[in-house]
Amino acid sequence: MSATAPARYWQLRTRRLTLGRLPLLMGIVNVTPDSFSDGGEFLDPDQAVRQGLSLVAQGADLLDIGGESTRPYATPVSAGEELRRVGPVIRALRRATDVPISVDTSKAAVARAALDEGAEIINDVTGLEGNPRMLDVVRRAEPGVCVMHMLGTPATMQDHPDYSDVVQEVTQYLRRRRDELVACGVAPARICLDPGIGFGKSTTHNLALLTHVARLRALGCPVLIGHSRKGFIGRVLADNQTDRTAGTIGVALAVALQGAAILRVHDVQPVRQALQLFSACGALGAMDETGTSPV
Repeated sequence: MSATAPARYWQLRTRRLTLGRLPLLMGIVNVTPDSFSDGGEFLDPDQAVRQGLSLVAQGADLLDIGGESTRPYATPVSAGEELRRVGPVIRALRRATDVPISVDTSKAAVARAALDEGAEIINDVTGLEGNPRMLDVVRRAEPGVCVMHMLGTPATMQDHPDYSDVVQEVTQYLRRRRDELVACGVAPARICLDPGIGFGKSTTHNLALLTHVARLRALGCPVLIGHSRKGFIGRVLADNQTDRTAGTIGVALAVALQGAAILRVHDVQPVRQALQLFSACGALGAMDETGTSPV
């Protein structure tokens, strides 16, 4: 596949999400003791379900449920433990809301069980390369898939990440993975691409990728940006202890202007309100078909 027109929809397992001027918001529910921002807050399944429903009430278009932290230097957990964490949460949310559910996992067994519980999307930080059985799960169940770029593994990714040209190399990787998945029978309309902000990137690398979202968008798949509350925001602001909500909103507006289709965020309501006002003031209306804007 060569460069093509930006995607107009994302095909999930049983439904199609239409992509418009405003990015869709994927609310984050970490059912973990050690995620970088909210680890331990929602480890209890009932708390995690309440958080998911709260994000829906705030305007989340999707929910991403994860049972294993992928922060730098995180310790891996077994498939059994990961499924013990996310299974009851996905099951309960599927009964309580029609908002599509994504499972944030790189394990085929967890993905398969989550899809059986009603998940619509597999969000895999390894680009569907970390587990050889994941592709079989995707081909059989036909969910939406989010393919992310990561340099190394969570245990090694922040050990001096180095690129000759980070935008070119990440774009090439995502193009290659898109083409490989299509060649293996995954429908192009089911593929979403994520440059992996913070996954084996320095602050300079992150900012370069966030400045060139339109180049990723030209690959023809929806582009997901997961920048919420990440460490580079504190480093840009020269205050690692600051609340990162305002910084998260600033990045959200910048990438929305370039045509990012989905934003994976912790703080749904303030990001949604900022995007609504940004759009109401005409900023997103100036965006052309390539995802660039004169604003």
